[in-house]
Amino acid sequence: MKRLAIFTSLLSLTLMILFALTAKPAPAAQAPILDYDFVVVKAYYDDLEMVSNLTHAIEPWEINFDKQYIVLDVDAAEYWQLERAGFRLEIDEKLTTELNMPRAPLAGQGGGIPGYPCYRTVEETYDTAANIATNYPDLAEWVDVGDSWEKVTPGGLPGYDMMVLVLTNENIQRTKPKLFITSAIHAREYTTAELNTRFAEYLVTGYGSDADATWLLDNHEVHLMLHANPDGRKQAETGLLWRKNTNNNYCANTNNRGADLNRNFQFQWNCCGGSSNSQCSDTYHGASAASEPETQAVQNYLFANFQDLRDPPIGAAAPLTTTGIYIDIHSYSQLVLWPWGFGSIPTGNDTELVTLGRKMAYFNNYTPQQAIDLYVTDGTTDDFVYGELGIPAFTFELGTSFFQACGTFENTIFPDNLAALVYAAKAVREPYIAPAGPEALGVAVSTAAIAAGTPVTLTATLNDVRYNNQNGTEPTQNIMAGEYYIDVPPWITDTTPVALPMAPADGSFNTSIEGAIAVIDTTGLPDGRHTIFVRGQDANGVWGVFSAVLLYIIDPAVAPIIGGEVTAADSGLPLAATITANTIFQTTNNPGTGVYQMQVISDTYTITAVPTDPNYAPNTVTGIVAQNGQTIQQDFQLYPYCDVFFDDVESGVNGWTAQSPWAITTEAAHSPTHSWTDSPGSNYANNRNVAITSPVFDLTGYENVTLDYWQICDTEAGYDYCRVEISSDGGANWSEVINFDGPHTQWEEISLPLPALDGLANARIRFRFTSDGSITDDGWHVDDIRLRAAGPNCVDNVAPNAAFTSSSPDALGDATTFTNQSTGTDLTFTWDFGDGATSTDPNPSHTYGAAGSYTVTLTATNNLGSDVATGVVDILAAPQASFTSSSPTELGSSTVFTNTSTGDALSYLWDFGDGATSTAVNPSHTYATTDTFTVTLTVSNAVGGDTAVGLVQVIPPGGTSGYVIYLPVITAALPEE
Repeated sequence: MKRLAIFTSLLSLTLMILFALTAKPAPAAQAPILDYDFVVVKAYYDDLEMVSNLTHAIEPWEINFDKQYIVLDVDAAEYWQLERAGFRLEIDEKLTTELNMPRAPLAGQGGGIPGYPCYRTVEETYDTAANIATNYPDLAEWVDVGDSWEKVTPGGLPGYDMMVLVLTNENIQRTKPKLFITSAIHAREYTTAELNTRFAEYLVTGYGSDADATWLLDNHEVHLMLHANPDGRKQAETGLLWRKNTNNNYCANTNNRGADLNRNFQFQWNCCGGSSNSQCSDTYHGASAASEPETQAVQNYLFANFQDLRDPPIGAAAPLTTTGIYIDIHSYSQLVLWPWGFGSIPTGNDTELVTLGRKMAYFNNYTPQQAIDLYVTDGTTDDFVYGELGIPAFTFELGTSFFQACGTFENTIFPDNLAALVYAAKAVREPYIAPAGPEALGVAVSTAAIAAGTPVTLTATLNDVRYNNQNGTEPTQNIMAGEYYIDVPPWITDTTPVALPMAPADGSFNTSIEGAIAVIDTTGLPDGRHTIFVRGQDANGVWGVFSAVLLYIIDPAVAPIIGGEVTAADSGLPLAATITANTIFQTTNNPGTGVYQMQVISDTYTITAVPTDPNYAPNTVTGIVAQNGQTIQQDFQLYPYCDVFFDDVESGVNGWTAQSPWAITTEAAHSPTHSWTDSPGSNYANNRNVAITSPVFDLTGYENVTLDYWQICDTEAGYDYCRVEISSDGGANWSEVINFDGPHTQWEEISLPLPALDGLANARIRFRFTSDGSITDDGWHVDDIRLRAAGPNCVDNVAPNAAFTSSSPDALGDATTFTNQSTGTDLTFTWDFGDGATSTDPNPSHTYGAAGSYTVTLTATNNLGSDVATGVVDILAAPQASFTSSSPTELGSSTVFTNTSTGDALSYLWDFGDGATSTAVNPSHTYATTDTFTVTLTVSNAVGGDTAVGLVQVIPPGGTSGYVIYLPVITAALPEE
């Protein structure tokens, strides 16, 4: 079975009660026959009471309030019971297939959860965290804070330590505000722990080069519990929909055992119908408040690290000066939630929680809302943290699936939510104040490394409007001021901070988005790295969070120099480019010579050259060590982009595999007249899941793979999607790169980097369209599809051009030889001889079994594509000459010749022996004298010739006395010596 919650008895009872209350009498019915033991359904409801009667016992996968359905998995009996309870059910075929798909590694998968290589297992996550602590001992500590249920229970599985990764610069000792993030408390939610782990990697790997990562670790603490339910996660890694921990004291010895850790926290535990008393339920809250060792580990850690700043009454507020933020990362539903979840009573910090929630939701574009607006929950993490301690507490619901496709995670969930977590880390010092103020964006200095005393221009954009207003509108104000600090921000007390003003770039601060500028006086700054902190203030007097940029003071006499030239790999000519070292130091080269040079500090560098010409690809080198006094030569040869594949949809299918109703249409096109569409002639249908799939591409030797195409994606926003997916194994498995939705009626160009396909021999792409069961629209048009890449193959490889000749025509029984005249590099060949036989030899020979004309096809292929040449081969039976005549013939009468020759496509030449000839098939001839004449018939075709000889007697009229009748003598043609 492929799920955690086999809650038939509980759900049956709940549904029977609900049915008794809401459903009309109906005749008895049997449970339906389903294709799988469990299917995923959309259960459409009439009113929210139907939902609330279910959610205290089960946790829906998703609730769609706009379309009034919940998503959950059911067996046949539960399916019937839901119908009897008044729900209208619709099976989600895609999610059902994913739920029941055997969990197996992808082809060549080296690590990660089977089938999902982007998500580390518990052990891999723990190994990553331990390595971070080992490799960055001044920045990271891997701390044991408790044990899982299996770890504390003898006789079973070994279990796990409950671990926290603590990140901060331990060499800077002062009181620091804290961000605490937990993830994977619900085991089946794959994206959560990986996001948390990658946030840690961003901070430690960016320290010293990324300004924000650097100042955050210098001045704040980040605490990350990557796996808050490691026992349960190990079950979920097998493909089970495991949600709870694995406590076998509850619903023992089933896949439904355990407690829902996010209903087990002591604050408002089991208070309000937001959890279940049934041990087999998804939302079973445990035997008592904080009964589970995992819950205890989280609670104890919070009590040890955060001060209690809120009075007990439910409506009491925490002070505006509270520091710290707590985030619990879940999936799925694309939400940012804050307390309360147990009831609709306002918190004492509603305004501040809403502001911070809308700010974080700006980055991931999730709906910001109070948790109770979803459904009632009690004993949850965020209610506990805010209720017990007064710390602003949030739940992120990531993405659109528990087992989210890696492409969606990599391209959308991770980058968007990383930005939200970085903002949270910035806001922890004043979480109830700073989010109402402007952000400082694009903070930059004109030169990253300069000699002391050289002026540097500082620029930034101060922005007060970046909130998600999907659920109410956040007030915004004009910018009032901007300021910066050098090395010493305003919270430092052992050194006096100095606020330096920034001026409005356009002369006045009078809008909610303003450019700000200042000239930094570097006189007296010591050599080394300096942090420039920047923030803005709005018209309400609220200062926003800080952002930063790094500035390096160097001694030009000794600072290392990195230099070289940038040239085109195909022509050897100089290329204009921007060269960046460790994202800090940057310069441009001389476009006429390609030469660049920049001074840096002593360090190990990753250097990237990005050409100005978009027809060439960037190139990166790593591990460049530069020390004081050294000049490092680092040249770059940049490869041109070339087309691996291009289809303007004007030449038919061109290797694509199309699922109906995908078709080529003329109803819309980018150029010139045709495009692909999922819905030719009309709007798309409901519940659609159809794709067009490319041929297989051999991208060996290519890098910087990019997909460019034009599209119109016109769908119902939020429900129907145009999805671009890639496969690294020829189509056995797919990952989503990006999806589009919403009303669009104009052609737009899409360019998608596909680094996951670099160098792969069995790459494919596909365009997959999905719709739900409601509103439809025009759908998806795709045109001018171009897969391009760079690399040595773009310089050395030549696209195939197929051509051949043959020895045709040939005699039946003789071998036909083929001479391959194709051009291109690294070609492979496939011959189809037209009689069912094939060959892959470059220059094959073939003997046909019957005479006739055969169409021969040669396909020449390399990693740039394929080309086809055709030709006709004629196989002829060899000529065999023979004839008879009406001899003897009386003088004055015609001698008639009957041609009995055999062979194909013959031509004839008769020599009548008296100097006369003919080319007729069956000629007649009148001789002028009596005599015996030698007649010769020569028969020819394209494969040879043959001769027959006979004698003809011409006798006087009326008599034959004294004459002998001669029969023709047939003489075979002899081969030439």
